Amino acid sequence: MKKLLTTLCLLVLGASSIQAQGANDATQRLRNQNAQFTEQIVKVADHVYVAVGYSVSNVSMIIGDDGVVIVDTGMMGEAANRIAKEFRAITDKPVKAIIYTHSHRDHTGGAPAFLGDERPQIWAHINFGSEARPWKAGGLTYQNVRGARQAGFTLPPEQRINNGVAPVRYPKRGGEVFSSRAGTNPTHFLENDRQTINIAGLELELVAAPGETNDGLFVWDPAGRVLFAGDNFYRSFPNLYAIRGTPNRSVRLWAESLGKLAAYDAEALVGGHTNPIKGAAEVKQVLTDYHSAVQFIHDKTVEGMNKGLMPDELVEYVQLPEDLASKDYLQPFYGHPEWGVRSVFNGYLGWFDGNPSNLFRLSPKAEALRVAKLAGGTDKLLQSARDALAADDNQWAAQLADHLLAINADDKDAKQVKANALTKLASDMVNATARNYYLTVARELRE
Repeated sequence: MKKLLTTLCLLVLGASSIQAQGANDATQRLRNQNAQFTEQIVKVADHVYVAVGYSVSNVSMIIGDDGVVIVDTGMMGEAANRIAKEFRAITDKPVKAIIYTHSHRDHTGGAPAFLGDERPQIWAHINFGSEARPWKAGGLTYQNVRGARQAGFTLPPEQRINNGVAPVRYPKRGGEVFSSRAGTNPTHFLENDRQTINIAGLELELVAAPGETNDGLFVWDPAGRVLFAGDNFYRSFPNLYAIRGTPNRSVRLWAESLGKLAAYDAEALVGGHTNPIKGAAEVKQVLTDYHSAVQFIHDKTVEGMNKGLMPDELVEYVQLPEDLASKDYLQPFYGHPEWGVRSVFNGYLGWFDGNPSNLFRLSPKAEALRVAKLAGGTDKLLQSARDALAADDNQWAAQLADHLLAINADDKDAKQVKANALTKLASDMVNATARNYYLTVARELRE
């Protein structure tokens, strides 16, 4: 009997282990992505080095005859100083120029570490800073709250795995996230579609490449046959829409920029984040697939829109072909195809989905009161939410809790249900920004 009980216990434990493994598959896949952020200096050509994992974004050094050119500078000063030290161990030639692939501060904030006695040229697109300009002009600040949720800044270390395309980093307490802007604003601008510049004996081509931002550019080093793509490429499905909130990112233009990148006969591809791609055949395949995926999201969404489909229908209609969806560099660690679909719709047609019932919707509270009445009262609605949670119908549990919170924002039971539902959703979420957002809001509800 004892042997039988032992065997049964082992079978139960084994089944539980298998279930846990299945439930945590997304978590493990996201953990595996940490391999992309191992601190290392990667040599991608005889005169080109890339610092990976030190900062949240890649920093590259191109060595010329009498100086070096830095492509992007990382985010925070401490990491940038470490990178600068590693680069100086390779060459003591001075920095003659810095090139910003776009204006996001995780690519520009570390610039002071690369400023020497002789101020370098600082190159950027003529639209540099265009993404944030409307926010500043309109006095909008709430995107900072959403940005902190997306990044998981308030989560404890054990709840943060990574940010999909970047390692976990925390702003210093009471300090600024980024380095000072002093002396780091662009001094030279790409004003046309492309321009060749000559610095430190290097001939580099700058090419306008709107995508994640409208001020994006990529850099082509013909001597090393290296492409520096900025954030138009990294080893994840691209972030065609950021859940922190952004002005519209044109998916069509992003696809066009990827088409430009794919047209080069490159030996190495340096993305804005994650490990570089090396080898001409591999680079060509990756860029071709990446372009095809973004183009597909655009074209298939437009096809569905022309059939009269609305956003909630389009995200079911537009599914990446398996030969693209299975690629490791198109997994939704950072961006997500569904967000891209919604972004295409909103970019072309705006907020109205075409359903006249949505022209003047009931307020959340008015709708919630009617839903509660249908359920037989708020107590039964709460029970339905708890039942959904117990059945692992977590999205429905969260939505039912939203109705209860619309009726009473201080409903502790509804807050608990929603917090638990979001936590369970997070455990099965491979997208790092969505996971961080789930867990942060759950934490806010509990506290």
